[in-house]
Amino acid sequence: MPESGPSTPGHIPTERPKAAPPAPAAPVDRPGPTAAPGVPAATPGTAPTPGTAPAAARRAGLLVTLVLGGLTALPPLSMDMYLPALPEVTQALHAPAATVQLTLTACLAGMALGQLVVGPMSDRWGRRRPLLAGMLVYIAATAVCALAPSPELLIAFRLLQGLAGAAGIVIARAVVRDLYDGVEMARFFSTLMLISGTAPIVAPLIGGQILRVTDWRGVFHALTVVGVLLTLVVWKWLGETLPPARRHGGGVGEALRTMRGLLADRVFSGYMLAGGLAFAALFAYISASPFVVQEIHGASPQTFSLLFGVNSVGLVAVGQINGKLLVGRVSMDKVLGFGLATITLASAALLLMTSGALGEVGLVPVSAGLFVLMSAMGLALPNTNAQALMRTPHAAGSASALLGTSSFLVGAVASPLVGVAGEATAVPMAVVQLVCALGAVACFLGLCRPWRQQRPDSRPRQE
Repeated sequence: MPESGPSTPGHIPTERPKAAPPAPAAPVDRPGPTAAPGVPAATPGTAPTPGTAPAAARRAGLLVTLVLGGLTALPPLSMDMYLPALPEVTQALHAPAATVQLTLTACLAGMALGQLVVGPMSDRWGRRRPLLAGMLVYIAATAVCALAPSPELLIAFRLLQGLAGAAGIVIARAVVRDLYDGVEMARFFSTLMLISGTAPIVAPLIGGQILRVTDWRGVFHALTVVGVLLTLVVWKWLGETLPPARRHGGGVGEALRTMRGLLADRVFSGYMLAGGLAFAALFAYISASPFVVQEIHGASPQTFSLLFGVNSVGLVAVGQINGKLLVGRVSMDKVLGFGLATITLASAALLLMTSGALGEVGLVPVSAGLFVLMSAMGLALPNTNAQALMRTPHAAGSASALLGTSSFLVGAVASPLVGVAGEATAVPMAVVQLVCALGAVACFLGLCRPWRQQRPDSRPRQE
């Protein structure tokens, strides 16, 4: 039986790696907030002394930040470049809208399930090898999607694309947990949101321009090229951040026991569910917005891409306000609560507008409601991830897998629900968003109980 480590304030008991060094204060166990991300690759098993990282290490750290941003940008690229083509796919493959939306659901479900596999693998074998293997499979699956002759085959390979693409999502979060803690981790997640947030801005614009010169298959050709380039960047510049001394030596059984221990922690589960339901409200918008903007309100694919980009700018901007101004000065739980409340109010307003309770409304008021909802995600998503991962210093891969899987599974369920009433109404989208937002608030208040939390990691920093 693996040995269980003692509890520490703000963390749940987790299974320590069998080869962990006996001294709990060894620098390899907990890299400080100023640890340079590029150093562990060059000197495995050691961490730099805070404040002594050379300029070369700081440059390497910036480069790794950009690489991690690219990895977290891959899911929105895979989804959002494809969004303007959804109406065209329904015509080209002679499939109803609900069937074509399953191509989104399949990719999302694949990303959810793949994280459950890749996360524990990265805790056992390190971050680099599972990531490179996943990227190679992603490239192959995306190339086949470009050739799919039927909706069934497209759905199948979108599932495989998601399974492989999960490696980038889960390992990027685990690498952040390897290197940062406390408010520094929350700030780094906001930085990643700045980098990866450009993907939702430019992806629909790129997708719309691709549709000007070719058909929907050209979108997958472009994604294949992106996958190849990102794999080369990872192979050349992303070093290993989990030294052998900190890896778990067990197999599937130990991974399952670790996940069971994480799920048994009420507060971790509360943050996980709150973040997952907030993400589902976001994905309801992603799935339904092409039809709401183009079919209901008659906008062009380019107009849809522009509106989608504006909403993404709001998410990125608020995420930077969170990371640069709020984190370290205001309790992360307070910021998270405000973000969830804003999402709930925006969802309720959208339901009133789309149901006709406020009379006939045009595209501008609906777009404004969606902008507020998207922007508030910049407060909710980084802080749920940071608060949950702060409780799991010795099982970052497994914890990251659970966080990602819950978000993508709930999002996969929400995706087809937004189209149950057909393409002529946006009411199902607003209903799904409101239900998910209320569920997120209930999980945050009922499980996390923020008024009882007195964890040092969550207190405002004394400047």
